[in-house]
Amino acid sequence: MKKPSDNDPNEYGIGDLLGLGRQSVRKNYYPALQQRIDELEQERNRYKWLFENALHGIFQANLRGGFLACNPAMARICGYDSAEQLQNRIIRLREQLFFSASEFDVLRQELLDRGSLNARETRFRRADQSPVDVAITMLRRPDLGPEVVETFVADISERVHARQRLEQLNAELEHRVLERTEALQNANVDLRYQIEEREKIEKELVVAKESAEEANRSKDKYLAAASHDLLQPLNAARLMVSALQESSLPEKEGRMVRQAHRALEGAEELLADLLDISKLDQQAMNPDFIHLDIDELVRDLGEEFVAVATNSGLEFRIRSTSAVVRTDQRMLARIIRNLLSNAFRYTQQGGVLLAVRVRSECVRLEVWDTGVGIAPEKLKDIFAEFHQVLPNGAGGRQGAGLGLAIVERMVGVLGCQIDVVSALGRGSRFTLTLPLTTAARFEKTRQPAAFSALREGFDGALVLVIDNEPSVLESMQALLERWGCEVMAVQGRDEALSELARTGKCPKAILADYHLDDEKTGFDAIHQVRKYLGQDVPGAIVTADRSDEVRTLLRAQYLPVLNKPVKPNRLRALLTSFVTTLST
Repeated sequence: MKKPSDNDPNEYGIGDLLGLGRQSVRKNYYPALQQRIDELEQERNRYKWLFENALHGIFQANLRGGFLACNPAMARICGYDSAEQLQNRIIRLREQLFFSASEFDVLRQELLDRGSLNARETRFRRADQSPVDVAITMLRRPDLGPEVVETFVADISERVHARQRLEQLNAELEHRVLERTEALQNANVDLRYQIEEREKIEKELVVAKESAEEANRSKDKYLAAASHDLLQPLNAARLMVSALQESSLPEKEGRMVRQAHRALEGAEELLADLLDISKLDQQAMNPDFIHLDIDELVRDLGEEFVAVATNSGLEFRIRSTSAVVRTDQRMLARIIRNLLSNAFRYTQQGGVLLAVRVRSECVRLEVWDTGVGIAPEKLKDIFAEFHQVLPNGAGGRQGAGLGLAIVERMVGVLGCQIDVVSALGRGSRFTLTLPLTTAARFEKTRQPAAFSALREGFDGALVLVIDNEPSVLESMQALLERWGCEVMAVQGRDEALSELARTGKCPKAILADYHLDDEKTGFDAIHQVRKYLGQDVPGAIVTADRSDEVRTLLRAQYLPVLNKPVKPNRLRALLTSFVTTLST
């Protein structure tokens, strides 16, 4: 469970374990094994995060001694302030951790005989010497030592207390039954009343038992919210609601659809913010520096907020100029987008200005608003996560308070600087300062939402949609058909090729999920479709995978990426660009 330190020269790293320690080996096997190293490193970070943030206790120990490693949840169960304190205090499991030494001996012998124990109930000794009821699952690790074990621990104190209470209730019930049985023998007149009373008590006991069991099941569940599993149904719901918005609905139903759309947007923003905060705090978000013209990026992002300004009744201006900077385009776009969202959120009248100013050695990107402003003494708090400064007139809490926390962390990753000045009742100005770069050539990666006017319809343009989730296919098809597209919806590469062969049609665009069944990818599906048709049909990847590896791979293949949940305006802009390119 304990990983080698990356800084200790006496310990081996992943590269050494895979045989990459020598220069000659790295040269021969680097392309294939480096990717595997990156995957192992990412997996190691993932399991490290799960180990440290698990709800249940986890430890590795020697049955003849003490702990080798333990997580914070284990320390909380045993009443210690930290995992380090628990590990230092407990040097003998038998006498110091287990409340009963004889019970430890039984468990130890059974573990040595069988190799594992599953959900065995026992009692541990807390820091204050009081017992705590736990359920342990132990696995022997002879590869690490003859008596080295790995153990998962769940605090079942509430379950045990509930069981004891039920036993007490049962005992009391039996006592009352005996009393009433004796009374019934002497008074037949009260027979029916006593029977009804007993049945009532038994029903209450069943309800109490079921409630206790349900509470216990809820307590023992892990909250395993993988980003992909959460984003898939959210994407399907977002697309379906967008399709409904394109329909002519009665006012009441239309209002309900709009409310559902806003709720989904809020859930999407919160989930994206939580994922980004987690990656940034783990230093798992690596910048991909390129040279780009900030004017192009600013104007593309500005067009995204034109509709926001219109719906809010606010004026929105952009003052930009060409300037080359070296930065991560995705992170910089997220910073600007968060600053603009924050500006519109706290501005009720007036407007917002997005400006680019070039100085001698730097580029200043400024976001001005005429909102409620921030008191000077509270400026230091605005970048804290889950914290919002809410002056009078702000309209109550809005969002989760993660937008500026993400901005501050990404600014640190990019090595630039952000400043803010504000006045209550007059507004705020956020200034992002980036070093100015001189470059004869730079990469231009236009974002799909860079169209000021989208076509009303697509005149029956055929769009091939590949996704292994039926709900996503159904939602995507409903939305695209509302836009006037003809949709060929399939669940994989082979099905796409079969359908194209059957119909003899050629799509004008391909939208493919990255992760398909049988470990196949949307990138491969697009490549095979293009090869079959003999045409470079415009294609894009739609994915919930936001990892740097996937983003870098798709960028190298010049494939646009739409992250799930898909924003309908970006999807429509992307399809418009595909159709426009083909028509020209």
